[in-house]
Amino acid sequence: MTKTRIEMKNVHKRYGHNEVVQGVDLKVEDNEVVVLIGPSGAGKSTVLRMMNGLETTTSGEILIDGTDIAKAHVDIDKVRQKIGMVFQHFNLFPNLTVLGNITMAPVELGLMTKAEADKEGRRLLDVVGLADKVDARPAKLSGGQKQRVAIARALAMHPDIMLFDEPTSALDPEMVGDVLAVMRRLADDGMTMVIVTHEMGFAKEVADRVVFFGDGKILEQGSPAQMFDHPQHERLQGFLQKVLEA
Repeated sequence: MTKTRIEMKNVHKRYGHNEVVQGVDLKVEDNEVVVLIGPSGAGKSTVLRMMNGLETTTSGEILIDGTDIAKAHVDIDKVRQKIGMVFQHFNLFPNLTVLGNITMAPVELGLMTKAEADKEGRRLLDVVGLADKVDARPAKLSGGQKQRVAIARALAMHPDIMLFDEPTSALDPEMVGDVLAVMRRLADDGMTMVIVTHEMGFAKEVADRVVFFGDGKILEQGSPAQMFDHPQHERLQGFLQKVLEA
């Protein structure tokens, strides 16, 4: 029997009179890769940020392993320890080395000793193909390399869920492939992942399920084959026509 890791129930999010998320119901099972697609402003990133409490809900429930993080009394920092998040922008500390960026959080939070964190940091840099950049400063890295360091930094907390918010959209096209290769490896290793992306080829290849958003709602969801080869909703048909022709 599969285990539900994330469940959103009738989730709404308003900013003043603007309702950016409108009654979203979404489940993510253990080891599942769910890719959220849709036009800009459709609510995808807001939904993703609500999954680890970076955005609060206006109403509805968000259950992470059965704990409703929308409730005020929940220790969100404890829940977040099992959730890694990678953003569009890398937010690396420029004054620290690559290894220092990766090891800081686990050491500061008392999860590892400095020696343990250094060993794990080096292992993760090897995983993301940057073993030779241990002592480099972020300013000396390309955008794609910075994003791979950001992924290693998230993995250093040993999360069992990873959230990616358009991780390649700030990158030059030639750097995108290296980042997607790391994410593909995580998917192959069985990491539970929710990914907001405009990379349709990647979504088709890696996703177990694709979810299409429009106007703050889920308009259609299904397997990549269903969504890309036999889209039902006219908005999805129009969206795919635009992005695949671009």
